[in-house]
Amino acid sequence: MSIHISNVMKKGIKKTIGVLSMLFLFSCLGDPPASMSTTSYDTTKPDKVFYWKMTTTWPPNFPVVGEVAEKYSEWVDEMSNGQIKIKVYGGGELVPPLEAFDAVSQGTIEMGCGASYYWAGKTPAAQFFAAVPFGMNSQQITSWIEVGGGYELWRKTYAKFNLVPFLGGNTGVQMGGWFNREINSIDDFKGLKMRLPGIGGKVLEKAGGAAVLVAGSEVYTSLERGVIDATEWIGPYHDYKMGFHKIAKYYYTPGWHEPGTQLEFFINKNLYDGLPKHLQGVLDAASKRAQTWVLAEFDKQNGIYLDKLVNEEGVEIREFSQETLEALRLHTDEALKEMIGDDPLSKEVYESYSKFQKKISPWSEVTEKAYYNKIQK
Repeated sequence: MSIHISNVMKKGIKKTIGVLSMLFLFSCLGDPPASMSTTSYDTTKPDKVFYWKMTTTWPPNFPVVGEVAEKYSEWVDEMSNGQIKIKVYGGGELVPPLEAFDAVSQGTIEMGCGASYYWAGKTPAAQFFAAVPFGMNSQQITSWIEVGGGYELWRKTYAKFNLVPFLGGNTGVQMGGWFNREINSIDDFKGLKMRLPGIGGKVLEKAGGAAVLVAGSEVYTSLERGVIDATEWIGPYHDYKMGFHKIAKYYYTPGWHEPGTQLEFFINKNLYDGLPKHLQGVLDAASKRAQTWVLAEFDKQNGIYLDKLVNEEGVEIREFSQETLEALRLHTDEALKEMIGDDPLSKEVYESYSKFQKKISPWSEVTEKAYYNKIQK
């Protein structure tokens, strides 16, 4: 009986013989190359490990904005193969929350986490990298920072303080706040005492109100005791946890003052410049992961807790009237002009920000806005 071997079988036999021959050769010469080894990845530990501390402006373990600092530490550890290890401290555990900027600038602590409008007293230009009333939302400000020239200006702004900034997540559009009086017109802001930071606080003062700076841990008692008449916070998730629905009658939308608040990490510049390039890349890559996670987590949790507030707690969502919003917009223009004043850097940053917003807004008008208004129910 004759046996017919096809060309395909011949090729298979030749390939098998070739592999066996190579393995025999490697057994004589020593270990096979990494590409043929079952442990081809380099799992060796680095010779030098950087042990850093991060201080935040948030209370310890604060939901989302505090959590992302811990996640950032984990991601950096993982991506650097253990070469950078970051220990996270909440506000007040190492330094007071609003002293984080100075502590990192001076090199007392390696890095910090917060929001740049807290540093308005250092440089007014910083506020544009956090939130601008009637400004860009999370999608737009991320675009400006990443590809619209914003990041270059952000680094320029922080460089004179010996800092390097990084994206740290975005809250998305916030709520308008909790009030113990109805807001039917711009006149209802007169005499109103409200916790409202950043440029929004300046706008409130233009409208005849008083912006009051209250630490997060004191907001509830201040509102309950009448020290303030109203407060903004972030959105339903944090508002529910804070219990504002128990002590304030009216919950307003939209958050005209913070349409997409950008959070940040910042690192001592001398320390950062001294790192190998691959570790600089790790810090940047982890920040971009944080940017995605924070907004996703906020959207998820705010959806859950809005339902709780409305359907379990009976909270009624009020809307600011269009006339009220237009009046606040005019006051915003006035506040921005005063804030910029004769500061060349603030002017440069504002011009870049506003120019990018004008370019991108028509696209959002015919896509995002049209979708929400006419399609999504």
